[in-house]
Amino acid sequence: MEIPNRTVVQEFILLGFGTGQRERFLLLVFFTILYILTLGENIIMTALVLLDSRLAQHPMYILLGNFSWLETCYVSTTVPRMLFDLASPHGIISFRDCFLQFYIFFSLGNTECFFLSAMALDRYLAICHPLHYPQLMSQNSCYALVVACWVLGFLWYPVPVILLSKLSFCGPNIIDHFLCDPGPIISLACPPLGNVPHICQVLMNTIFLVNVFCVMFSYSIVIVTLMKTSNQGSRRKSFSTILMHLLVVTLFYGSIAGMYLAPGGENQSEVTKAVTLFYTAITPFLNPLIYCLRNDQVKEALGRLWRRKVRWRQSKVTM
Repeated sequence: MEIPNRTVVQEFILLGFGTGQRERFLLLVFFTILYILTLGENIIMTALVLLDSRLAQHPMYILLGNFSWLETCYVSTTVPRMLFDLASPHGIISFRDCFLQFYIFFSLGNTECFFLSAMALDRYLAICHPLHYPQLMSQNSCYALVVACWVLGFLWYPVPVILLSKLSFCGPNIIDHFLCDPGPIISLACPPLGNVPHICQVLMNTIFLVNVFCVMFSYSIVIVTLMKTSNQGSRRKSFSTILMHLLVVTLFYGSIAGMYLAPGGENQSEVTKAVTLFYTAITPFLNPLIYCLRNDQVKEALGRLWRRKVRWRQSKVTM
């Protein structure tokens, strides 16, 4: 880390959106409201799965409950820090906190990739192998799958984080982003960088591409199977569920892919910020609505929970 005649970077400055004071205030208000709504939606979905015995026995809702909790953690890794920087004049973040945010944020994003693959596998088994589904996706199997998603998600990123943190940073220390993203961090590192950028790129792209392939392969077989189904009512209901899942997958993977396909030039950093903002703040807000808005079982569970709350209040009054 020590370089002769140069100052070693001990902290970074997150440049953020670089807008005027009025625009920053409007962004602060908008994303504060969005963050509160996102927390409320995902916490309600997580609580429904925990409190409703019918949902808690179904593998799909066990996965959805964990996915909602994951989204709660995911959005809380970046948005509160972004709101703090919008409210303060200087987005100073320490070297340690920057890499800690990088690790947690990308590990949660990695875990989301695994959960999307797990939910695709669940729909594949339920639709393509309905007779064997109770044995293949039992509660124990589902919980093992959930644990695997969390563990694999957090085991993949220590290597990139350690490799990047060992690079020399001798200035400037301004990250043209609202979070600690590996691209802007690598651009601040002093040469020689060696093979570190290539190793990190391979590790990050591998897990992304593998999960995209698993998701698309599973849903392709599911769609082909549904097209062959003679039962129109069952086909329509299954297609409705699958389309909701595919919409979530498209929003998440599409926004990430869009960041890599963004054209170069002076506006590249602004495009990167916009795309990153979409999958860090917007998609966690949309996902519970997409999954649950047209889901009759979730609506029924909400009704049961509401009636239970009303009865509890009535019993407290009578006492």
